[in-house]
Amino acid sequence: MDTDTPYRPLVLMPCYNEAPRIEAVIRDVKRVLPEATIVVIDDTSTDDSARLARAAGAIVLTHGCNLGYGAALETGYLFARRHGYAPVMQLDADGQHPPEELPRLLEALRSGEADIVIGSRHFEGPDKNTPFVRRCGHALFAGIIRLMTGLRTTDPTSGLRALSQRAIDLFASGVFPCDYPDSDVIVMAHLAGLRVREVPVTMRAREGGASMHSGLKPLYYAIKMLLSLFIVLLNLFQWRRWRAAALARTAS
Repeated sequence: MDTDTPYRPLVLMPCYNEAPRIEAVIRDVKRVLPEATIVVIDDTSTDDSARLARAAGAIVLTHGCNLGYGAALETGYLFARRHGYAPVMQLDADGQHPPEELPRLLEALRSGEADIVIGSRHFEGPDKNTPFVRRCGHALFAGIIRLMTGLRTTDPTSGLRALSQRAIDLFASGVFPCDYPDSDVIVMAHLAGLRVREVPVTMRAREGGASMHSGLKPLYYAIKMLLSLFIVLLNLFQWRRWRAAALARTAS
């Protein structure tokens, strides 16, 4: 992690209709990381998610219309950069990501070995609680990432992540995808010179609500992700320019 960046940790939680779960998740984050500021990005929920999140002590940023998971994260990154927060950790508001795993990601980030730390449920072998079809999808895109970058990943769709200042600067620069920021973001970050690392974590089963990977959405996701990965490669020179500019700023 950048040694000259003040330690002001921020936890981002994208949220859409998670009223039954969000208070408990916020309480757990505050217990595990009492020094962190918690920001919930409410993507125009139709339930009481925003009110309950404020009551639990989180800052709530509300979109004017539903923009998608990636746009919610980008709103959080822009807030972090504008207000000088780093590092940034992110987890889903549905309770699948145990806040108890956040210190493990933070420790790996602060060791200086990575700019992006991803919590992987498959790091020590396939997670038996993940449906077989989804495990196959994870393995497929992990293989594509390795083919494109040489990186070994096991859980490219994991939303449990920690980011350094360099990663925040990249993702808040207008290049972040608006809906499913997964494998394409990993490839983008690698090509831009950021170091990506996974650590093993345990994830819970979803207790309610609608998954963004339900119904026919996995098919849409696969097609969209393949297209997005192609677009990332088309912008190879942009990532190289960003990498060179970042290195120049570090040297000066």
